Amino acid sequence: MTQTALSLGDALPDLPVETDLGAARLADWRGKSLVVYFYPKDDTPGCTIEGQDFSRLHADFLLAGCQILGVSRDTVASHRRFIAKYDLSVTLAADTDSQLCKAFGVLKEKNLYGKKVVGIARSTFLFDATGGLRMAWQGGVRPGSCRDRSAGRSIHLTTRGISSLMPLPKAPSRPATQLKSEDGVLAKAVLPSRSLKKGEIPDEALPLSASGPAPASAPAPGSTPPPSLRESPTRYHATEKAAPKQPNAKPARARAHSGGPAKLFVLDTNVLMHDPTSLFRFEEHDVYLPMTTLEELDGHKKGLSEVARHVRQVSRSLDALIEALPTDRRNRLGEGLCLDALGHTDAIGRLFFQTELLQIPPVSGLLEGKADNQILAVVRALADRHPDREVVLVSKDINIRIKAHALGLPAEDYFNDQVIDDADLLYTGSMALPTDFWETHGKNMESWQQGGTSFYRVTGPLCSAFHLNQFVYDEGARPLYAVVQEIKGRTAVLRVLKDYGHAKNAVWGITARNREQHFALSLLMNPEIDFVSLLGQAGTGKTLLALAAGLAQTLESKFYNEIIVTRATVPIGDDIGFLPGTEEEKMQPWMGAFEDNLEVLNRGMESGGDWGRSAASDLIRSKIKIKSMSFMRGRTFISKFLIIDEAQNLTPKQMKALITRAGPGTKVVCMGNIAQIDSPYLTEGSSGLTFTVDLFKGWAHGGHVTLQRGERSRLADFASESL
Repeated sequence: MTQTALSLGDALPDLPVETDLGAARLADWRGKSLVVYFYPKDDTPGCTIEGQDFSRLHADFLLAGCQILGVSRDTVASHRRFIAKYDLSVTLAADTDSQLCKAFGVLKEKNLYGKKVVGIARSTFLFDATGGLRMAWQGGVRPGSCRDRSAGRSIHLTTRGISSLMPLPKAPSRPATQLKSEDGVLAKAVLPSRSLKKGEIPDEALPLSASGPAPASAPAPGSTPPPSLRESPTRYHATEKAAPKQPNAKPARARAHSGGPAKLFVLDTNVLMHDPTSLFRFEEHDVYLPMTTLEELDGHKKGLSEVARHVRQVSRSLDALIEALPTDRRNRLGEGLCLDALGHTDAIGRLFFQTELLQIPPVSGLLEGKADNQILAVVRALADRHPDREVVLVSKDINIRIKAHALGLPAEDYFNDQVIDDADLLYTGSMALPTDFWETHGKNMESWQQGGTSFYRVTGPLCSAFHLNQFVYDEGARPLYAVVQEIKGRTAVLRVLKDYGHAKNAVWGITARNREQHFALSLLMNPEIDFVSLLGQAGTGKTLLALAAGLAQTLESKFYNEIIVTRATVPIGDDIGFLPGTEEEKMQPWMGAFEDNLEVLNRGMESGGDWGRSAASDLIRSKIKIKSMSFMRGRTFISKFLIIDEAQNLTPKQMKALITRAGPGTKVVCMGNIAQIDSPYLTEGSSGLTFTVDLFKGWAHGGHVTLQRGERSRLADFASESL
């Protein structure tokens, strides 16, 4: 048994939870056997497989009197998208404040490309009908046969094991279509009582308890029956049909939760400067803009910088929201503006401006004229005026958040632009096949050869978790390195890779030294792949592989007519100041890495002696153009091999501006190491490189590889691990 914050026999914590179906408390599940499993993030390969496995066995769990609750730090809206995308039947809880994670002790420190971060460790807990903890696992759980990795032994979490905790309900003796509610057979769990959304029609369902199914009871007159959890995908249903919708009925605006009033988020100016769409990122909650924020926005609207462009975009959005109001409402902004008026359907809250002078008592020790202190005063005044609502300051400024906490005011960082929060969440582009893959997926396998390449068509549960152009490998007795070529439901086509580790398949004299380099060269040399992202620490060979592939396809196969190299010019230390010369001469000091790799590639040309190497070097340099990102806007690159280096220092908007320069026949290669971000405004989660890796996964003409092993030298490898 793995050590967690809970011990065997401990009671199920009495904590509030926000699920995809509404608000509840964990203690409301007492009286029923309950599996609570924690996972890092929605819509990631491992978490998707786990959710699909639980959904596949959901009916068996329910018939055994056990319910399932998945928990992650994603939002309720994210859970709903995740459930709809993969047709999951389990209920998911949003632990955005990590309250459940801390109570269960599932947060642990992880290594994210050399940087320590705190994330969720996959964990599963089994509570009996009395609410006592009976079993706990950490390290990931598969419902059929789960392995406790820390103990090194196999634990079977099947309905047979769960049924030992409580008696099974009587098996049905008639088809589901003939069952009535009083028969007491139902593969549907019940969510603890909550109030319904306006316009929501509840399903009738029966609770399952430790003593077997409970009989149905009619709701009291005028009361609302509790809604059920999502139906499991089985034939055992005894629910009534929902009433048909009125043809002219207008859908009611409903909040995504029912556990009290929505929060009121007060935005600092720097949040809007950082993300101009942040107004629409708070889902069902309301947003408040102090007058100080509007004045600071007005002071930063001029100029050509990224911040000035963001401020102007915010101003246009605010103006459009006001214009969307009826004419007689535009002078009554104190009533709030609907944030979904511009098509942002996820934003169902309202936007409020500071339209009156608030009675703000001075705080001793704080200067009254300072903008940050004025915003803090507004937050405190709003908290006093709305004691029934949670008023929260949102700011990217650490110091104002510290001052807010010192004054007893809730304050948060702006996290909506974060794509990941720990190493488990970022797509790596490759997956190790389980040892039983061919036993579970090879029953009706088809294989064929086409153009000298072998293909396999396999069918099984793991195929639905694959992504297009994802690499899969098996390094057992019969090694296999393949890429996912096609996915149709539970069937996938795998294409066996060319061996780039063999000298006969060398690319410009370079062979792959490890598995990930093999995968990277497969993407770089594939003319059907238009976008490649390479992620990895220093010395993994990103630049060398990209240059070698570019030269081979430019000078040998003539597939591209030129190599264009650019990079983010963010210095590690102090800026060296003005650089004289042309655009290419100004960029030269930033391109030392490319010069070093060109020297390695040119060294392999032994024929012709010094004169031959010199001529080859001149030819290579004539095909490589170094460009500055500052002059990229408006350009179109046709049949170019575009390399974007140090992409971790780019914002998502800058990354979009560069990638959209690609014209017909152009391949874009983005490289970087998110553990070495030099920009003061970016983190691993908000970097443009992370953004593109996450959004481009599964695209038919894009691919990603995370390089793991350094190949520079033993000194560099030791320094990377030790320093």
